[in-house]
Amino acid sequence: MWIQKSFHNEEAGALYLVPTPIGNLEDITYRALQVLKTVDIIAAEDTRQTKKLCNHFEITTKLVSYHDHNKQSSGSRLVEEIQTGKKVALVSDAGMPAISDPGYELVVSCIQENIPVIPLPGANAALPALVASGFPTENFYFYGFLNRQKKDKKKQLDTLKNIQCPIIFYESPHRLKETLQTILEQLGDRKISVCRELTKKFEEFIRGHVSEVIDHYTKEDPRGEYCLILEGAADEAIVNDDIWWTDLTIEQHIEHYIAIQLSSKEAIKQVAKDRNLQKREVYQVYHNEK
Repeated sequence: MWIQKSFHNEEAGALYLVPTPIGNLEDITYRALQVLKTVDIIAAEDTRQTKKLCNHFEITTKLVSYHDHNKQSSGSRLVEEIQTGKKVALVSDAGMPAISDPGYELVVSCIQENIPVIPLPGANAALPALVASGFPTENFYFYGFLNRQKKDKKKQLDTLKNIQCPIIFYESPHRLKETLQTILEQLGDRKISVCRELTKKFEEFIRGHVSEVIDHYTKEDPRGEYCLILEGAADEAIVNDDIWWTDLTIEQHIEHYIAIQLSSKEAIKQVAKDRNLQKREVYQVYHNEK
């Protein structure tokens, strides 16, 4: 166990996770600017994109590249720099690093070396799109990008069909139509809120049913980056669905939910609900098997 006290030793090296605007530059925070100006290194997904941001705000900090194709070698070098006492800010092209963007592996490497990982709050597409969707916000499920291959996309959506809270997806304009059609085929004609170009001049929300949005995009080409908020499954839809887990052991049932990115705690809770069991019973069976 390691307890991180983020500001116990401010002379030591650290990794800062700094959100950057997703469109509107005014969404940068004062704290983000202060960190970007005072750290020793900014690790950027695309240094050319981040350079524009730095030039706009007169930030002269050294930029280095950290992206999906060099994250192993670049990540090792960044950890070494931090271990010498340097402070590094990680940014993606837009929004929160490590959310559908590079960063997760670097965070893990730093934690393994007992290096403080300090997150800043800031710009993000998922939550603004959710709170403006008109769907309940007490609970939600963030999925991010679906697989590009339709066969795999269908499998992913099939694992989500019984989730009752709103589901958040990201999608690019050239895959939007196919994704909407696949959602319609796999999950039915649910309500959906489609947000594009969030925070930018052409910000737009399309709220309706999936079929209506598909019809809209037969007349208009998708443009910009999209965030989709899909209505969760209705109670009666789940009741009428086949009990798909009948042939699974409790352990297999839990592993299924973990495979679709639920934590073990959330998976145990869901399995208990599915099987009408007490959580402690499911917990004991699962951990005894382990």
